[in-house]
This record gives sequence, structure tokens and C-alpha cells, in this order.
Amino acid sequence: MAELMMKRRTLAGTCGLGIFVIALVTTLVAFTTPSWIVSDHRITGAKLDKLGLWVHCFRSLPDIQDDNNRRFFVGCRWVYDPFTTGYHEIRGFLLPAFMITTQFFYTLCFIGVLVSLCLALLFLLCAGPDQKYFILLIRILSYLLLGSGVCGAIAVIVFACFGNLDDWMPGHDNNWLGYSFGLAVVGTVMCFVSASLFLVEASIQTVKRRQFSESQTGFGLEVKA
Repeated sequence: MAELMMKRRTLAGTCGLGIFVIALVTTLVAFTTPSWIVSDHRITGAKLDKLGLWVHCFRSLPDIQDDNNRRFFVGCRWVYDPFTTGYHEIRGFLLPAFMITTQFFYTLCFIGVLVSLCLALLFLLCAGPDQKYFILLIRILSYLLLGSGVCGAIAVIVFACFGNLDDWMPGHDNNWLGYSFGLAVVGTVMCFVSASLFLVEASIQTVKRRQFSESQTGFGLEVKA
């Protein structure tokens, strides 16, 4: 009976895996899609279309380095695009300090979630309560997700505070935070929730292992008696 109890994954672990899937999907979409800030599509003269961490889309952005006002940037480009004439010259404008901070911390969050995916697969498919490092695996997974949540929280808070300032992207009155930012917030919250559930799972498995060990010891004493 005790052995059967040891092999059972608890509800906390199952829910932790489910919440982690949500965190994984939302973080992946937020990291790769260019809609952290979007412009009102009803404004025909808007210079900005949308922007993400790595891709900026403009309708007609004048080159601030062009005194003759003859060069405009139209369409979507990777922010580190080395091929468009004059684009690298406005990189300081496109990537102020707060944007680099957001990129850095959300990249850490994204990497942490990807590494957590490997550990979650081990937890789901390979590891079992009877294995020596099973509880350690769950604890590492929970701490990694907690760290990812902290990095994600720093990124979204910094971007929310500075992303739509009136001295950065043009037409800030007609811009708002887009769905990519919303998914980043959801992914960050889900990282915290999933980490908490895995911590609960680790605690439950620790108790189960202790009970199993005590039951085995008691059974051995009975046999000797």
C-alpha cells in the first residue's frame, strides 16, 4: 500500500504541469511576436505600426539622422538589421536603456522557461518517486520557474513604466500596450503559479518518502519480531 502511494503523482504536480504549459506558450508567443506596443489602426497618419522586443514595424518613420528629411523607414525590420541604409544609425533611438533592460530580463525568462521544459518532461516521462533525485528535480524545476518569473516581472514592469513615454515612439497618444505584452504578463504570473505548485509537490513527495521509509522500517521490525 505504501509503495502504491509512493508512485502516485499528486494533484499539485499535475496542475503544475498544466499551468507550466500555459506559461511556456504565452512566454514563447510574447518573446517572438512584435506587438508589445501597437498603434491605433484607425489613425491614418500614424508613423508607428507595432513593435516587439526584436522587430519594429513602421508605417512611415522619418530618419532622425537625415537633416533633409528624405529617408523614411516603412515595414517590419529586425531591430539589429545590418542591411537597411541608415537603420543602424537610429539604433540608439530604437533601443534606449529601458528597452535593452526589457530584452535582457525577458530573454532570461525565456531561457529559463525553455530549460524548465526539459526538466518538466523528465518529471512527466522519466523520473519517478522511487528514484533518488526525484524530489531534487522538482525543487530545481520550481526554483528555475521562480527565477524565470522574477526576470519576467522585471521586464514587464520596466516596459510598462517606460514603453509609451512621450519622448520615445511617435504618436504615443494613439499607441497602447499590445497582446504580446499582455501574454508576457500572463506568462510571468503562470511561472510564479507553476513554481508554487511544484514546491507543494516537492513537499508532498518528501512527506510520502518519509512515510514510505517509516513503513518499511516498521515492517522490517515486525518481521524480525
